[in-house]
Amino acid sequence: MKRRNALGRGLASLLEDSDENREQLEQEVRALSTINEIPLDQIEANPFQPRSNFDQDALQELAESIKIQGIIQPITVRKLSDKRYQLISGERRLQASKLAGLDGLPAYVRTADDQQMLEMALIENIQRENLNAIEIALSYQRLLSECDLKQEQLGDRVGKKRATVTNYLRLLKLPPDIQIALRDNRISMGHARAIINVENIDLQLEIFKRTVKDDLSVRKVEELVRKFAADKGTDKSPVQEEAPVNKEIVHLKSQLSSHFGTRIEIKSDARHKGEIRIPFMSKDDLNRILEIINA
Repeated sequence: MKRRNALGRGLASLLEDSDENREQLEQEVRALSTINEIPLDQIEANPFQPRSNFDQDALQELAESIKIQGIIQPITVRKLSDKRYQLISGERRLQASKLAGLDGLPAYVRTADDQQMLEMALIENIQRENLNAIEIALSYQRLLSECDLKQEQLGDRVGKKRATVTNYLRLLKLPPDIQIALRDNRISMGHARAIINVENIDLQLEIFKRTVKDDLSVRKVEELVRKFAADKGTDKSPVQEEAPVNKEIVHLKSQLSSHFGTRIEIKSDARHKGEIRIPFMSKDDLNRILEIINA
């Protein structure tokens, strides 16, 4: 039955439509707030899951807890079709439930497009307590670039001040060696924030190596950074002793270092001849680099 044009209709008809819309909205709200039991084999993984590595021991512990206590916090999914759902948030709970041998688990069902899926997955990931600073920074970067958010909007989404968001994003400008150490908890965010105040990459790496070797506190690293800043412009400054830097080579070194996840050395003379050096720390690290080359 075709709907009649609203022009010229009586007040009762308009009120009737208003009641219908309100009832439909209330039904949708009730549906979103209702917990449903969803079979595990009907739930697809979230293709936008920002975290791919999970601690297997921690997953097993969660699975044992689920066997005894059950799922305390429901996961969130979106409905794709009849008997087909896609995970929005709760990847660890889903994986642990499979380990626990469950057939289904409680879930909130909601509607979300791909961008909302990515945004919700990233924000849920950021709100986890055991993320390291690099994981948080990468999630912030993805929210900015892939969800087309401004830093102010991002701060509102994650409940952080803009300055806090900026401090995390600055970590991604550090050399790969320092980012990896921060990711692996060999240094803290306080150490990294002090080191990043040094503009020269080689000095950053020198301070980083000394920090790890001597197990320096954040305060000691800050003092070291101030010392380098005070020496800048004197004859003792390593920066002034360096030969003129080719910006293209510097940019290439940064790109290759990010690509291979290790510090790349490039030597080039005035005739543009030279060599590229890719260091590796172990046989496994060498195999990792070879896989990247052969990809």
